[in-house]
Amino acid sequence: MRKKVIRFALSSMLLALCLSAQAQQPGKVPRIGYLTNAPLSASLEVRFRGAFRQGLRDLGYVEGKNIVIEWRSGEGNRDRQRAAAAELVRLKVDVIVAGGSGDIRAAKEATATIPIVMIQGGDPVASGFVASLARPGGNITGLATLRPELAGKQLELLKEIVPGLSRVALFASSRSQDYARIKKELDLAADALGVKLQHVDIRDPKDVEPAFQAAVKGRAGAIVMQLSGPTLATQGKMIRELAVKNRLPAIDRRAEDVEAGGLMSYGVNVPDLYRRAAVYVDKILKGRAPADLPVEQPMKFEFIVNLKAAKAIGLTIPQWTLMKADRVIR
Repeated sequence: MRKKVIRFALSSMLLALCLSAQAQQPGKVPRIGYLTNAPLSASLEVRFRGAFRQGLRDLGYVEGKNIVIEWRSGEGNRDRQRAAAAELVRLKVDVIVAGGSGDIRAAKEATATIPIVMIQGGDPVASGFVASLARPGGNITGLATLRPELAGKQLELLKEIVPGLSRVALFASSRSQDYARIKKELDLAADALGVKLQHVDIRDPKDVEPAFQAAVKGRAGAIVMQLSGPTLATQGKMIRELAVKNRLPAIDRRAEDVEAGGLMSYGVNVPDLYRRAAVYVDKILKGRAPADLPVEQPMKFEFIVNLKAAKAIGLTIPQWTLMKADRVIR
């Protein structure tokens, strides 16, 4: 009996030691893949990544300590973008965070199993990313920007500030996943407002200068800017300079473009989308399935006016328009 007691005691001690050793072993550090086609060094991209990091920190995740982030960019090249998405899949990341619609498409083509959190999803249902906003149904969820739906409001604001506006140029890329919807929304809005719309396709950063030449030749009185990704990230300064040079009022969809010297913007708070994406990452890392996480739609939209930019092109913004602005840069 005594020998049995001793053997039982020794077995118990060994089991306790094993359990203690296992408890002391560090757990698996989550690995996040981040995919964008904008250059990682571009100022806008740096700002957005900072907002995403802050969102993670707010939830207790610190890069390099309890989480690893694999930052990947296609640097403006679609083939490299797809290769970057495939590389993240090979790294077996726990979740992929995809910026714009092109990034989401590349991630979707690369994997049907790794969860994908979209940040600027545009119209994710029409793009085929999710089955519905309430129940995405696949491996993709995240945030929608309602980008196509806002285009009509942007045209309406231009019509309000430019006296006798009859011709407007749309600067957008036919490569964008949202292009067809944006074009449709603006065509409908243009008909309702009695404005003739000129579609200018900017598929590459080198197309920016010819686009302004085409707008001037077409006698456009203003521009609706629907550019994104590497073109906007790398050519934003040139776009603003050419708008002033040609005295063409332009409305953007992001506040960052107006803060950098653009005339007006109407859209969602983009850095806030990047912060909110961290919430989805956290839920997925804690075991939630993307299929069951509803896509978040923006509830608040910002209208920002830059009076310095208006003065540079000789435009007076009506007082009733300024009263509607969430922020006026003087």
